Amino acid sequence: MSQGVRGGLLHRHRDFRLLWCGETAGKFGASVTGVAMPLVAVSTLDAGTFEVGLLSAAAWAPWVIIGLPVGAWVDRLRRRPIMLVSAAVSLLLFAGVPVAAWFGWLSIGLLLAVALLTGTAAVFFQTAYSAYLPSVLEPADQPEGNAKLHGSASAAQIAGLGFGGLIAQLAGAVNGMFANAATFLVSLLCLAGIRHREPRVTRTEHRPSSLVGEVREGLRLIAVDPWLRTLTLFGAASNLALMGYQSIQVVFLVQSVGLTPGTVGALIAATSAGGVAGAFVARRVAHRIGTARAILLFELGLPMFALLIPLTVGGAGTLLFVTGGFSVSAGVVAGNIIKASFQQRYCPPDLLGRLTASTAFLNYGTIPIGALLGGALGTVLDLRTAMTITTAGVPLAALILLFSPIRRCRDLPTTPRPADVPSVNERSQTPAGF
Repeated sequence: MSQGVRGGLLHRHRDFRLLWCGETAGKFGASVTGVAMPLVAVSTLDAGTFEVGLLSAAAWAPWVIIGLPVGAWVDRLRRRPIMLVSAAVSLLLFAGVPVAAWFGWLSIGLLLAVALLTGTAAVFFQTAYSAYLPSVLEPADQPEGNAKLHGSASAAQIAGLGFGGLIAQLAGAVNGMFANAATFLVSLLCLAGIRHREPRVTRTEHRPSSLVGEVREGLRLIAVDPWLRTLTLFGAASNLALMGYQSIQVVFLVQSVGLTPGTVGALIAATSAGGVAGAFVARRVAHRIGTARAILLFELGLPMFALLIPLTVGGAGTLLFVTGGFSVSAGVVAGNIIKASFQQRYCPPDLLGRLTASTAFLNYGTIPIGALLGGALGTVLDLRTAMTITTAGVPLAALILLFSPIRRCRDLPTTPRPADVPSVNERSQTPAGF
């Protein structure tokens, strides 16, 4: 653990280094999938725009279906074993896609099933991971840890997206799933090597005995707290717009702009470079102007450039796509770093798993809706018009932040007011409505 030393967290903290490697490998694999799965559907199975949107929706639907109870389960169990099982399940499922293709079993239905099951594994992994990190790092190290994890995730996304497009062009989109499966093997091995062991979870007499009661705790914390409520509502609206255009951007670039799969991967990778830039400057900007002001800058100012994306044309016109996507990625990643550090410090530790799942349920619950919306708009309207509508929603979503308490302060709080934290007796009550 940190002893007050600043910097060099990857060098001085072995368990964090392994966690960082495992998470980065998993993000790389997920990025390969983000390009390979739509390309498999489009180039191998002749899928339409709506089917591609449905594929993206299936990957995120588990957050809506099981997101809330998973948070309660994670708070009842040790987090690291959950992460290990989730990585193993993803490894087997992604490796099964090219095997199914060899035997002639590949279909849209099979891809949807894989997307749904790996999405389920991701729900368990991400919820456990978010609650596990504070047990590995001391509070003073958490901002640095979050910045490194988000920065490396963005770098992995760049490499994964580029590699996904490249392998699709050189060896076929289906074979990209083998590369994805290999990354989850790396993630599994890294997590297995972590020495830190969590104490056995013991239930206190004050904790609700029912799963429903525990789920209510997380929802109530969001409902009664103005800061968590604002950030959660913004996340839900933002993800609706983000997934709306991201679910059809591959089809847009291939069919409307006329680019090859390799070029598509390279362009999307270039836009993801914004995530690395955002991770690099997030802590510095937040320290200089304040965390609340930085949230407004990153989540409202930079996403305005999303309006350039639907103007993309071939040749030099692809720079419009890169500029818009780069700015959105930088803002999203920088904002996520600030929000993650805020949440880990602000939330009571025994509620962190449920808070993570509750916010994810509300934030990610709009992602499959956005994917379906993007696919539907791309089917009913032309793709360029669909991209215009969905990208316009990205800066509009940030108006939630502008008309909230965040606008009136320099920094986000580090501890909740007593009235905002559910008391022992209140934790068994029904949550306030949204």
